[in-house]
Amino acid sequence: MDLVLTVIGSVLVVLGALVFLGAAVGLIHFPDPYTRISATGTAGGVGMILVTVGALTLMPSVANTVKVVLIVVLQLGTASVATMALARSAYLTGVPMREGHYDDLAEDTPAQAAGSAGVDVDDQR
Repeated sequence: MDLVLTVIGSVLVVLGALVFLGAAVGLIHFPDPYTRISATGTAGGVGMILVTVGALTLMPSVANTVKVVLIVVLQLGTASVATMALARSAYLTGVPMREGHYDDLAEDTPAQAAGSAGVDVDDQR
């Protein structure tokens, strides 16, 4: 049984490392910040979970299980918020998208978007 857990843990850690490697390649290869953020946010979350669960199977204990559960919950809860905040800040500062992508938000002018939210445009600055 111990050998099986060691093999499963090692495989999970290596898979997590490969996911991180894929995120690094995406960070270098993708053309604009929006696709880079998507690649690193998604792969970072999945890679972190794989590595921590793999480490748990290599060193199982109640304390480590509690730590891994906390890590997984916090990772799933914060990774999506962080990537959305990064993408939103890139969009609001005017970072251009790669050619050929449709921008759903470009249809709204700042006055229309603020007016529909009930906020004055001058109050947003």
